[in-house]
Amino acid sequence: MNWFKRFGAARGALRIGPVSDHAERLAEIHAGAFARPWGADEFETFLADRAIRIDGLFVGRARLPAGFAVSRLVLDEAEILSVALARPFRGHGHSRTLLAYHLQALAHAGIARVHLEVEEGNLPALALYRRLGFRQSGVRPGYYARPDGTRASAMSMTKIVSGPALGPSP
Repeated sequence: MNWFKRFGAARGALRIGPVSDHAERLAEIHAGAFARPWGADEFETFLADRAIRIDGLFVGRARLPAGFAVSRLVLDEAEILSVALARPFRGHGHSRTLLAYHLQALAHAGIARVHLEVEEGNLPALALYRRLGFRQSGVRPGYYARPDGTRASAMSMTKIVSGPALGPSP
């Protein structure tokens, strides 16, 4: 039996969990996903902030994340600031797995409502958020600057993740 067959399943297994370092890698992933990337210094600030939660997607035994979801928590609400995957890991359903985990972790932390904003033209992200139960709650016209100089609206979305009727997610 060759090495790939013997260890391929373990190599491809996904792990998701809190990220406490790797600011350079997070910045690299973000730069590959967004026209206006955040730098490692911004991720260092996030990593040091107790009101920020970052969950990473790890493939196999990798020590560096292949993706992340980052949220700011305030009282019983959270705002998802960014979700990104490194290019080779896009299009395989990993964003949904990562975000479902992240939402569950937020609910366990006592979060009742989660907000986010997404560019109106980001159809894959909009579809993902809708599949996970987010509903449009507003629009910010011309909010995002595009690389070509035009502007795009931001779609505000909200999801209730826990509360008296729902309880925290399992």
